[in-house]
Parts: sequence; C-alpha cells; structure tokens
Amino acid sequence: MKFLLLLSLVGFCWAQYDPHTQYGRTSIVHLFEWRWVDIAKECERYLGPKGFGGVQVSPPNENVVIHNPSRPWYERYQPISYKICTRSGNENEFRDMVTRCNNVGVRIYVDAVINHMCSTGNAAGTSSTCGSYYNPNNRDFPAVPYSGWDFNDGKCNGGINNYNDANQVRNCHLLGLLDLALEKDYVRTTIADYMNNLIDIGVAGFRLDAAKHMWPGDIKAILNKLHNLNTKWFSQGSRPFIFQEVIDLGNEAIKSNEYFGNGRVTEFKFGAKLGTVIRKWNGEKMAYLKNWGEGWGMMPTDRALVFVDNHDNQRGHGAGGASILTFWDARLYKMAVGFMLAHPYGFTRVMSSYRWDRRFENGKDVNDWIGPPNNNGAIKEVTINADTTCGNGWVCEHRWRQIRNMVAFRNVVQSQPFANWWDNGSNQVAFGRGNRGFIVFNNDDWSLSARLQTGLPAGTYCDVISGDKINGSCTGIKVQVSGDGTAQFSISNSAEDPFIAIHAESKL
Repeated sequence: MKFLLLLSLVGFCWAQYDPHTQYGRTSIVHLFEWRWVDIAKECERYLGPKGFGGVQVSPPNENVVIHNPSRPWYERYQPISYKICTRSGNENEFRDMVTRCNNVGVRIYVDAVINHMCSTGNAAGTSSTCGSYYNPNNRDFPAVPYSGWDFNDGKCNGGINNYNDANQVRNCHLLGLLDLALEKDYVRTTIADYMNNLIDIGVAGFRLDAAKHMWPGDIKAILNKLHNLNTKWFSQGSRPFIFQEVIDLGNEAIKSNEYFGNGRVTEFKFGAKLGTVIRKWNGEKMAYLKNWGEGWGMMPTDRALVFVDNHDNQRGHGAGGASILTFWDARLYKMAVGFMLAHPYGFTRVMSSYRWDRRFENGKDVNDWIGPPNNNGAIKEVTINADTTCGNGWVCEHRWRQIRNMVAFRNVVQSQPFANWWDNGSNQVAFGRGNRGFIVFNNDDWSLSARLQTGLPAGTYCDVISGDKINGSCTGIKVQVSGDGTAQFSISNSAEDPFIAIHAESKL
C-alpha cells in the first residue's frame, strides 16, 4: 500500500512536466495571435495530419484595447478580466476550437497572464475587448472583481529598477503593469477559477507568462488548486502541463531552477546561443555543438522547453539579443530549427509568425509593436495559398516544408539516442538518432563531400529537407545507405538549404 501511495505521489509530482501529447507527437507550435476559428481549421487540415502535438494560443481572456499605437500585439498581455473574450474570438469559438483540436489529437496550451492586470498608463473606461469597465489608477476591476486589496502596492509601488534584487523583480510593477498580490488566497483562488474553467473546457496546460516576476511558492499554491484534465480526452488523474516563462541568461538574481518544482521552464539560452553558433559569431563553430544542452550550461533536458525564437525575442524584447534567428533570416533559421528538432535536448516549440513593416532607427525596430494582420483591428483570416503557404501577411513557418518535415523527423526518432556524431572541426557536422534518423549540415563557406556512418539500415532514402517522399518516390535528393550503414553526402555551400535529413519513414 505504501509503495502504491509512493508511486501515485511520484506520478502526481511528475505530471506537470508531461505535455500530454498523443503518443508519437513530440513538438508544439505557437500560432501567435491567430483567431480561434483559424486554429480549429488548422488542427484539422494540417497540424493533426502532419503530426504536431499541440498549439500554444495567445491569451484568451479579456484585455485592454489600445488605440495609440493602434492595437499592438502586447495589448493581449494587459488583462481586464478573466472572461474568454478577445480579438481571437469569444468563448463559444474557443470551446469549439479546443474540442475540434483535441478530437484530431492536437492539444491546446493557454498563455496565462496571471502576474498582473493592465498598466496604470490606461485611462479608466470600457475600452476593452469585452466592454468591461476598469479603472487601473483606482485598482478597480469590477469584472473580476479585484480592488485595491488585491495588488502588491504595499510591498512596492514603483517599477523594477534592479534585476539583481529578487524582491523587486517579483513585487514591483513590470513595465507599469499592476502586480497582483499572489500571496492572498482570494487572488490565488480567482486565478485558479479562471484556469480551471479552461481545464474543464479541455485545454492540456499553460504557459505561465512572466513567471520570473512571481514567487515560485505563489505559483505552486495556485497550481495546487487546479483541476485534473478533462477525462473526455485525457486519462484519469492527468495534471495540466506547465511551462513557465523565466528569462535566465545567467547574470541575474533569479534562476530557472527555482521554478523546476512547478513544471518545465523556458530555456532562453537555447536560442541565444544557437543563433550565435549558426551566425558564426564570436568564433563559434557548429563543431562545438557536440555536447549541446546541459554541456552548454543549460537546464536539465526534462525541465526545458526549447525554441529558436519566440514572439518577444523575434522583436528584440525579452532576451532578444541580436543573435536570435527568425523567419527574417530564413536560410539560417531553417538550419537552426532543423538542428533543434533533430537533437534530443528539451521539449520543442516551433514559432509561427506574421509579417510586419520593420523600420530601424539607431539599430532598433521602431515598429516592433505592430499587431497581427487586421482590418480596422479585426484580425485577418489565415488564408492558405495553392502551394500550402499562408497569405494575408501570415508567415506560417510551421508550414515550411523543411520545418514541417523536421517535426515529423523528431516524431520518428523519438526516444532514440544521440549517435554517430561527425564534424570537420569547423561548421560541417552530422549526427544520428539511434537507427531511425540522420542529419548533415554544411554551414561552411565551402562544399561538403563526405562518406558518413548513418546508423541506418541499407536502402534508398528521401532527403526530407529538399523534398518529400510521395507515392514511393522522392521529390528531392535521394540518399543511398550501404550495407555497412554509410552513405555519401554532398552539400554545396550555396545550396538553398545546406542540410540533409533522412529517417526510417523516408526510406523507399
């Protein structure tokens, strides 16, 4: 009996690290600022059939409407209430999306903004996505309701001036946003009620926005109030998947490992360091990636949620150093995402963006505020072109062949060991995943030609970067693996995509 109790406790403790993706699905995608109706369609027509495990959605609760500048993306991070009512859609559309996505095996993870309410810079009124009244200067949010008792003003009335003071970071106002008093049971219960409503609808978990600005113990107290996942789609006793936004590049008071007890944590070193290597800055070389992951000072793999870029740092915010690769650097970006998806480290999230008019002044993009493609504030439909790319200003990196096929590659090689590393001492590298997959990169300024041990069974394989395997033949490069597991690889330094990937299911 004691043993069974211990097992159930261990299961409970580990549950928040499990994304609850359907078996064989290993990556999620952030469909940033998409409408719920478009996400529902995308789950059915693309994400489900292509093996994506889930979608991180933008915050679904009522937020302030900002007109100056006109409807910026960051208004979504200024809550007014916990009504499910935003420019992505209403509660009925949200429920329909969750149901339809779950029914095709694609999970929904909500970006939960629970550290704060809107900024004091907003005037009192009803300029909100559901028309609720609010008065930030009086700390009055009747649609919740929150009042002056529910904020951290007694501990800290101003902004954060010193990121080496953990008390300031967690008690003061982040960018003028009203900091909630998460040590109060009323506030914890109110937030848990919002999250439980979403869990009961069928979401699989949450990204906790600004987790670094909350005390880990306060987060834990809220998580302890959460329901188990909906048994219509999840096994009995399943706990919500939690991943916490903690920017820790190693030079501040707050450390990622303080949050491991609550769930996974966003590993911001991953994209910053990988970008530096792929760009070949500071003398970095891909050959140095042999011990990628913990060997590079990153958190344990079973605690890490990893990504090449996210909605903040692709705009230069939030650990947004110049090294971050994005869709604007498409050739290098595809290599970085390919490396991430082939490598066993961490739980992977792919970014899916929209374009905006970039305008640089003194090295800074002054248009980094621009919201999603819209008509007078109403988000535009995500249209699909004949070649399966997206229109209407949506980038849809998750639909790029190279990225979509690497999501499939990760599914095929799941739980296989890192193997058969090769490098030329510079920026030509290769590695395998057991006997299920192999990938080769040429990021040098000269061509690659080498016979490499793939670890794969003999046969003809389709390279899934240059093409697809369709009706028993390859639309791209063919790779011949010999009986001894070796294959000849040639990659020009001027190739559109200077990498090749083969796996068990791309074999003819």
